[in-house]
Amino acid sequence: MKSHYSIASLKSLLFFLFLFSPSSAAPVGICYGNIADNHPPPSSIVSLLQSNAIPTVRIFKPSPEVLQSFSDSGINLMIGVPNEILPSLANNPVTFSLQWLQSNILDYFPPTHIKYLAVGNEVFFKDPYYTPFVVPSIWNLHQALKTLNLDQMIKLSTPHAACVLGTSFPPSNGSFNNEIMQQMIPLLQFLQQNDSPFMVNIYPFFSYINNKKDIGLDYALFNSQGYMLDNELYYNNLFDATLDSFVAAMEREGFPGVRIVVTETGWPTGGGEDASPDNARMYNGNVVRRARGDVGTPMRPGVGVEVFLFDMFDENEKDGQEYEKHFGVFELNGMKAYDVSFT
Repeated sequence: MKSHYSIASLKSLLFFLFLFSPSSAAPVGICYGNIADNHPPPSSIVSLLQSNAIPTVRIFKPSPEVLQSFSDSGINLMIGVPNEILPSLANNPVTFSLQWLQSNILDYFPPTHIKYLAVGNEVFFKDPYYTPFVVPSIWNLHQALKTLNLDQMIKLSTPHAACVLGTSFPPSNGSFNNEIMQQMIPLLQFLQQNDSPFMVNIYPFFSYINNKKDIGLDYALFNSQGYMLDNELYYNNLFDATLDSFVAAMEREGFPGVRIVVTETGWPTGGGEDASPDNARMYNGNVVRRARGDVGTPMRPGVGVEVFLFDMFDENEKDGQEYEKHFGVFELNGMKAYDVSFT
């Protein structure tokens, strides 16, 4: 009798079993930025992700082509809700959010594989025009998901830049910038009530290049032989110190149990001093090992932190410094830019 399973469907089944194995540690995903004119088509990327056992991908805005390419892959998505749609989501009835979800996402991608909706990106403090619309948009999208019985499955949050912290050193003194507290407290209340994560983009590379006087390269790369002592806790890397600054900031406002997801982190392979494949390999390799080992941080030892490495490919049309274009983990031909394993 002929088998009803194709080789492709068997690969998808095995990948699905890998994703939901009970022994899986904190997952390590990847960001799929697309500010470029030379990337391979989305349809060719699924096999690259599956062959590298990458379970989750962050896309920054819903695209029918991308969503359809991923729809039968078994890969989970974090889907970005663009900043520019936030005023409409916030100021219209929930039916608008429902229609937006349906026509922009659910018509192209199964909800069972949507892990997160990232509502806006780095809005607080960096983009004051959109800041008042973030929390109302989250609530309206939440109500829309509730109408569809998807609110327990798909978690909502908004990724922050590290600058939302007013104080970050030492980590135990972590506190949010006073200018955003009017929006931050309602957001934290939503996250706590709905078991949603606090999302943050963390780049020790940027902190290092902007403050070499106080931050050593080894400390940024998880390669320091020394320690910083804070409240009887030892820190030997900037990644942990930054995460715990956010832990302390949330605890300071009365929200100690909200988990953290690192929605972007990475190290460039070129375009500036200390941007190299070797340093990217060392940094991202350590991030992956710590996540997969559920190492946690000094304030939350043994609590695995889900991370998304930035970025899948270099982005040749990005603005800013030259190194902004060189965060790709993979070459355009699908080969790795340096040796890093997601498992």
